[in-house]
Amino acid sequence: MTNFTTEISEEDGCFIARCPQIGTVSQGRTKEEALKNLLEATELYLQEFPLVSV
Repeated sequence: MTNFTTEISEEDGCFIARCPQIGTVSQGRTKEEALKNLLEATELYLQEFPLVSV
């Protein structure tokens, strides 16, 4: 299992969660919702574009 960095910011009353290593971004009304949505977005992205081990 690989760990990634998560950045969370608040913009216009909602929370934005980003994973800079992958480039995925999501949002939510709470930090927890933003993180949950980011995890889902990142999982879907990695299913389509798996990481390549070197």
